[in-house]
Amino acid sequence: MTISDAPLWTPPEEAFNTSPMARFMHMLNTRHGVQIADFPALHEFSVTRLEDFWRAVWDFGEIVGRPGRRVLEPHEIFRKTRFFPDAGLNFAENLLRRADRAPDEPALVAVREWGVRKVIGWRELRDAVAAFAAALRAAGVRPGERVAGVAPNSEHAIVAFLACASIGAIWSSASPDFGARALLDRFGQLQPKLLLAAESYRYNGKRFYLAEKLRELLKGLPSVERTIIFPFAGTEEEAEKAAASLPHGMTWAQFIAPHDGAAPEHAPLPFDHPLFILFSSGTTGKPKCIVHRAGGILLKHITEHVLHGGHGEDTVLFYFTTCGWMMWNWLVSGLFAGSRLVLYDGSPFHPGPERLFQLAEEEGITHFGVSAKYIDAVHKAGYSPRAHHDLAAMRMVYSTGSPLSPAGFDFIYQQVKPDVHLASISGGTDICGCFVGGNPLQPVWRGEIQGPILGMAVDVFDEDGQPVRGKKGELVCTKPFPSMPLGFWNDPDDARYRDAYFSRFPNVWTHGDYAEITPHGGFIIHGRSDATLNPGGVRIGTAEIYAQLEEMEEIVDAVAVGQKTPDGADERVVLFVVLKKGVELNDELKDRIRRRIRAGASPRHVPAVIAAAPDIPRTRSGKVSEIAVRKTIHGEEVKNTGALANPESLAYFRNRSELAFD
Repeated sequence: MTISDAPLWTPPEEAFNTSPMARFMHMLNTRHGVQIADFPALHEFSVTRLEDFWRAVWDFGEIVGRPGRRVLEPHEIFRKTRFFPDAGLNFAENLLRRADRAPDEPALVAVREWGVRKVIGWRELRDAVAAFAAALRAAGVRPGERVAGVAPNSEHAIVAFLACASIGAIWSSASPDFGARALLDRFGQLQPKLLLAAESYRYNGKRFYLAEKLRELLKGLPSVERTIIFPFAGTEEEAEKAAASLPHGMTWAQFIAPHDGAAPEHAPLPFDHPLFILFSSGTTGKPKCIVHRAGGILLKHITEHVLHGGHGEDTVLFYFTTCGWMMWNWLVSGLFAGSRLVLYDGSPFHPGPERLFQLAEEEGITHFGVSAKYIDAVHKAGYSPRAHHDLAAMRMVYSTGSPLSPAGFDFIYQQVKPDVHLASISGGTDICGCFVGGNPLQPVWRGEIQGPILGMAVDVFDEDGQPVRGKKGELVCTKPFPSMPLGFWNDPDDARYRDAYFSRFPNVWTHGDYAEITPHGGFIIHGRSDATLNPGGVRIGTAEIYAQLEEMEEIVDAVAVGQKTPDGADERVVLFVVLKKGVELNDELKDRIRRRIRAGASPRHVPAVIAAAPDIPRTRSGKVSEIAVRKTIHGEEVKNTGALANPESLAYFRNRSELAFD
């Protein structure tokens, strides 16, 4: 690891006085007679005085609800600790509270790939949620029952989700590009009572109709009593035709028409009432159904949106996501801060790399969120957003999905905006939030995530469960936090839940990331623990290899995996690369790849085999699936290829002659 001589970004002086995080520190100092003056001291307070911290988050956020007397119900078993056990609140009521203060201000701006733009005001959003909630009640949907959505990133999905939250139903969604088998692997476990879907969607200039896929899906979902179809890429008439072809089908308009004008009626619910179900990527078997609690998600997202992100009523928040990624759920919570959400559905590269930056300019986006892979792709395309767009409104860039390379940091500050706050963040579907991320009170250093998120007792452990600094190890969390999952669906004794997070170190959450704490107190994520390489018995991270390749123009994409030796006693590093059109993987290029990796990472990172591939398998949230490649080169079955966005790419990794041992 190399240490930069100077930070890429330094907090402005006013951040220490006027930012929400600074005001929160002042509140703690006044309330508890402490002297918190910087972020490290604030974080220490947040993980050593859990009750005082989380009660302060509730009060600072002005949550609508009843906090109850107790903040914490401790338990000797990590996952059984409860927060606000006596509290009552409604998630939707809290997210819609700006409707009374600014009824005509935009709450959502929904933009389609093909140029359609819709603006939904706060009062309009509140009324739509109230009508859909009333329709759900009339359809017999009760608290705790499931509603599933096969939905584009649109206002319809947000209305349906908040309506479910309003009445206490449990929402779960997936992107419409999922295949019928992948959808059934998810929703088939939940037995939803109602299915919501678009009639069609568009991606990269092409239109995709959903009726046939939905018919196949519904054959495996006998629990569905209503199928609600809304027009998205097509007309109301096309939605009517699609609905008529489906079991129990009706259009969105038909479903809510009898309830138009219904008054908001938010059910008072316990803090731990299930809010939504998210799914693990599922590349090693059926996806795990992760059940999240309403109060825990609200508190967690207040911490991240308001305190760390500084979101407020002057924020225009965008994240490029689909309804199949937890970042969609995270994005929706931005409504709590009164922020305007910009929704985009379609390809981020249609018609070209300028699309999302054009959107940022047109909508005045202040907080711009994308994946690390997207940043790398724009960089590789040779596009300079700064040269073509007025990004004066942009204050923060979020990056997640995979580790952002040092070259990615350089690109943001050189080609996007030199004074922007770059917040590389890392967390997971399992907590629907972050373990580590950005904050407004510390510098941004090249290649580093700024630090831990408040309330998260994050550490890095070695193989013996001891904390380490400046060395790589397992990313862990040593104390409970509110957005721990309630559990996994259909896991009554918590066996799968325990195995997923608590089998490595007793009573310590082990997240599965290979990480390092830097001298600045920041974090570097070196990849997933289950994808780390182990040549010669020394553990190394794949992200360190990718970071070197991202600076080579000839390489578009790559995946590095370990291949077992015939005796199973060791493994060697194998690197597959996707090359720029017209580039040949000759010996000269292989030598340059090896030299760069040797110089920028270490001799142990240098691949024994380098081979070309036309595509790299990725999950639907855009993460490289090293596990799927590793299984394929060893002749093992990849159990759930439906979890991959491009499962056909696995064919190129089978029986490769380059992988034969001499």
